[in-house]
Amino acid sequence: MFNKEKVNLGIAPIGWCNDDMPELGAENTFQQIVSEMALAGFTGCEIGNKYPKDPAELKKALDLRGMRIASRWYSSFILTRPMEEEEKDFSANLDFLEAVGANRINVSEQSYSIQGQVDTPVLTGGHKHVMNDEEWDRFTKGLNRLGQIAKDRGFKLCFHHHMGTVVQTSEETDRMMSNTDPDLVFLCYDTGHFTFAGEDPLAMLKKYASRVGHVHLKDMRLPVVKKVREENWSFLKAVREGAFTVPGDGDVDFDPIFKVLSESGYEGWLLVEAEQDPAKANPLEYAIKGRTYIREHTGL
Repeated sequence: MFNKEKVNLGIAPIGWCNDDMPELGAENTFQQIVSEMALAGFTGCEIGNKYPKDPAELKKALDLRGMRIASRWYSSFILTRPMEEEEKDFSANLDFLEAVGANRINVSEQSYSIQGQVDTPVLTGGHKHVMNDEEWDRFTKGLNRLGQIAKDRGFKLCFHHHMGTVVQTSEETDRMMSNTDPDLVFLCYDTGHFTFAGEDPLAMLKKYASRVGHVHLKDMRLPVVKKVREENWSFLKAVREGAFTVPGDGDVDFDPIFKVLSESGYEGWLLVEAEQDPAKANPLEYAIKGRTYIREHTGL
């Protein structure tokens, strides 16, 4: 299976606190979050809204718990703001990540995104922006530019396909991947978002295994996704109602996914990212559940 020396396990703070809905988990402190992550058996994490803005303070807190930063979310606006501003913002995020010892950055294009709109249906109504050819050209050239900046500093830019954004479907992911440089732009492969979008996550992994730079392990409760479509829910309502969960608690078949990743020689992070309402899904309990499942199914 996986090379234990080259594959690390992490978890995102989004099960404890939510950047898009800060009222979820408002009571959970940074110290509690990272302590529970370590207690559940993870050695890395991504960055949430409760985290210290001083990289030295953040690194010290994680060092005490035997943890480190795996990556962080970066909202790009390649389509809607000057590239000069984009590069400056991106570089500042790399500065922070470099200071805490990370070498991955997860980029999601947020121009025209509906993921944070609480009343906009995410699966129905045609609200999602679809890029035209001119926008595709600007977008992919911009990604290559950011990818070069990342590579020059020892980072991998890992693009995160995401519900409600301009790269959601398999077709959009294909076009993004085929029009970017494989040495500069990698895939942040997310099992949940492909499943949520009605795509086959295994088929997408088989297609792009060699370009996966970061992995988000997210399970889906398909009966909830069915209600998202039937009742015209927004992405955020889907989160509140439990569309996402940790590996082993939903309907995604992870065994063949683990098999393809391991056989492709994947190196990097397997990161549990399951945004839920912590009042309904105790974060520590679900972190342990996800960690146990990964151990039982991969040996890691």
